[in-house]
Order: sequence, then C-alpha cells, then structure tokens
Amino acid sequence: MLGRSALTISLPRGTITTTSAMNTARALLYSFTNPPLRPLKSLPDISCPKRPREALKHVCSVEEINCVFSLRQSERYEILKSVPEAAKLEVDALDDVVLDRTVPWWEEFPKRWVIVILCFSAFLLCNMDRVNMSIAILPMSAEYNWNPSTVGLIQSSFFWGYLLTQIAGGIWADKVGGKRVLGFGVIWWSIATVLTPVAAKAGLPFLLVARAFMGIGEGVAMPAMNNILSKWVPVSERSRSLALVYSGMYLGSVTGLAFSPFLIHQFGWPSVFYSFGSLGTVWFATWLSKAYSSPLDDPQLRPEEKKLIFANSFSKEPVKTIPWGLILSKAPVWALIVSHFCHNWGTFILLTWMPTYYNQVLKFNLTESGLFCVLPWLTMAFSANLGGWIADTLVSKGLSVTTVRKIMQSIGFLGPAFFLTQLSHIDSPAMAVLCMACSQGTDAFSQSGLYSNHQDIAPRYSGVLLGLSNTAGVLAGVFGTAATGYILQHGSWDDVFKVSVGLYLVGTVVWNLFSTGEKILD
Repeated sequence: MLGRSALTISLPRGTITTTSAMNTARALLYSFTNPPLRPLKSLPDISCPKRPREALKHVCSVEEINCVFSLRQSERYEILKSVPEAAKLEVDALDDVVLDRTVPWWEEFPKRWVIVILCFSAFLLCNMDRVNMSIAILPMSAEYNWNPSTVGLIQSSFFWGYLLTQIAGGIWADKVGGKRVLGFGVIWWSIATVLTPVAAKAGLPFLLVARAFMGIGEGVAMPAMNNILSKWVPVSERSRSLALVYSGMYLGSVTGLAFSPFLIHQFGWPSVFYSFGSLGTVWFATWLSKAYSSPLDDPQLRPEEKKLIFANSFSKEPVKTIPWGLILSKAPVWALIVSHFCHNWGTFILLTWMPTYYNQVLKFNLTESGLFCVLPWLTMAFSANLGGWIADTLVSKGLSVTTVRKIMQSIGFLGPAFFLTQLSHIDSPAMAVLCMACSQGTDAFSQSGLYSNHQDIAPRYSGVLLGLSNTAGVLAGVFGTAATGYILQHGSWDDVFKVSVGLYLVGTVVWNLFSTGEKILD
C-alpha cells in the first residue's frame, strides 16, 4: 500500500496513454485527499480545474496530472457524473453541514441594537417606578394621615439619592464599564421599589430612606447608559439610538400613569410597587446574559459588526483616572452644563406643574388633567425618534456633526420658547393643550442635540460628562419647581412662562457659541 509521506513519482515528459497510469493518478489523488474517503470498489473520474465537469481523457499530459495533484490543497473538489454512489453521498453530507451553519434572522440582528433595546427597556422601567408614587401617594396619604408638607417631603426624597449618584455613577461607569453600573442601578431601584410598602408601614423615616435609595439606583442609570452606548453605537447611528432610549422614559411615564390607577383599584396601592419592582429582576437576568460593556468583551459579536463599530475611532483603553482639570477647562463642556440647566428648567416645570395648570387655568377636572398629562409624553416619544432619524440622516449625507447638534438643539430650545409665548394669547382649552404638546414635542429634539453631545466630544468620559451636566439639569428641576410656586404666589402663569422662555434663549446663545461635535478629549 502506498504511504502518504515521502512519496515521489518520476514520469517522463510527454504523455501517458495506459490505463494503469490513469489508475495510479487516481489512486494518488485519493491518498492525498483530506479527509480520506472510504475505500470504493472503483475509482471515480476526477476533473482538472482547467476542464470543469469533464472526465480526464485517456491521453493526459504530465502538467495535467500535476494539476490534478494540486487539488489536494483545495478544500472542495468536483466529482463527475461517473462518481460512484457512495462518494456522492459523502459530498451531499458535506453540503448539509454547510446549510446547517446558517443562523436564524434573530441571531443576525445587530448586537449593538440589542444593547440599545435593553437600555430602552431599562429606562421604561425607570420612569414606571418613578411616576407610580405620584398616583399611589393619594391613597397612601389618606391611609397614614399625611399632610401636604409630608407629601412634599416624600416626593422630594427621591432627588436626595438621585443627585448623589450622578457624577459618581459616571466615574464608576467610565472605570468599570456600563454593564455593571446599569445592572446595579436597575436591580437596586427595583428592590427599593418593592420595599416601599414595607417601609411605609414601618414609618416615615424608613419610607424616606427607601425613596432616597431608589434615587441612588436611578441616578447612575443615565451616565452608565451613555458610557455603554458610546462604545457600542457608531456616530452615524448615535442620535437614533439615544432618542429610542430616552423615549423609553417617556413611554415609561405613560405606562406608569395608565396602569397605576387600575392596579390600585383592583389590588390596593402596594400592588403598584410589587408589580413594577418585580419587572426589574426579569430585565436584570436578561441583561446579564445578553449585554457587554464593550464590543471587545463580546465573544459572539460578528466580525463585520465589530469592524463597523471600531471604524469609528473606538478607544480600547479603559479609564484609570479622570482628568478633572482638563475636562472643566473646555468651553464645550460648560456649554453642555449650562444648556442642560436651561433645558431642564422649562422641562421640569411643565411636567411637574402641568396638572395644576390644566386644573386652575383651563378648568379641567382631575380626571381630565390626568388624561391630558399623558399627551405630552406621547408627543415627546414620537418627536424624539423623529429628531434622531433626521439628525443621523443629515450626518450620513455629509453635514458636520457640529452643525447637526446645533440645529437639533436650537429646535429643542426655540420650539418650546415659541409655543410657551403663545399660551397667553390662547383662550381655547383645546388649543392650549395642543400648544403644550407642541412645546414638549419640539423640546424632545434635544435628544439629538445636547444629550448626544457627551459622546461626541469625549467618548471615553461620556459617563462623567453626563453626570456633570445632568446634575445641573436636576438642580434646575429642583430649583425651578420651587421657584414656580413662589412666582405663582406673587405673580401669574405668564410670569412662569417668561422665566422659562428667557432661559431657553440663554441656552440657545450659549449652545451655538461654544458647543462642538468634534472630539475634544481623548
């Protein structure tokens, strides 16, 4: 039997015409085939690549035989019609293996958008758990005999923890990765939500601590999300991805406001906290199995998607120290902070005081006020995604990121300013509601403006930057809500709107003068 190693054949130049020579060539070809086929009763005719689908002739040159031998290096070879049935079955089996390697469509779905959808669902739960207290506080205050001052204290206790973890959450996310921090945040605030009824029965101090703990969990969510998306999402898809994630907050408010009254009526007010909080554990289990902080950490990421992500100057080095002096010395960073403050002043006032405005000015009853409060959230969810699509389209068509961010944020400032100035000239409640909805709808274009800019100017420190600017935004909400009460006590709603419009205009000027879409920190 011929061996596979150290086999040499000397053939004279010219042609070979004997049947034995052809059988020898075929036998050699089979001996070099990898993997070897089972012994067959007769050897099949094997074509030369120069003559596909043709049998070797009885007259064959040495060069053609060498060509046949070279097939040993190829992964596949062709078998002629004269191949025995056993050999055909083996080739069919190989074809079956190739077909089995095709993956279903859901496994080919871009992994970066799996991350985006999971972040969207986290923010959906975030606002569901946040707004449920605004509904449940009514039966709770009746049961525990809380006065309005106590109710206000309970509502504000959430912000104690929320403010505490904005910057800390950003630092943590930039250093250890967004997966750990966002996962921690969701499971932390979910546990605090579930424990709220227990804390309320234990006493007011325990309830205040539970609400502050919930704020701690939700406080790290936005910086962690910003960090993980800065690594996963290319700049050409950044606006759409962030708009979708933030629309989860808006839809979470709608869902919480819609389902909380039903659950309270059917099962009592504790059911709101138990049911909403338990959803966080389901999300957490999915997050652990599907999410990664970086594309580098995902062993199942397809090569073509990894190439697309890394083509956008993705930074592979983890953050070890935060260059605070360098960060705070950059004018675009301060443009973010100031603009976030100006933006959130108007946003928080409208969302916090809107039911009161509907009741006092438009003379809606409480049921109607609650119904119309949902409309701005729906409008914001729609317009945020519309703005994201427009922004990414403009970037893909060659418009600079700086120009796109300035356009979108200018709409986010000037749109609400315009519609708020029209409220003093409107007498129809329907037109007033439409004006408020349009104000919030144009406000949501900010998701493609300042909310996307953290990743533009400093992708490695995007969590820290969002923590800084969102701290200013939360402070605007706290101070703005309190200032509105003072203004209404000494003035009118027109005065409230004038202050908001003034800050919107200040934000517009600062943003267009000092912001940029280029990377300023590496």
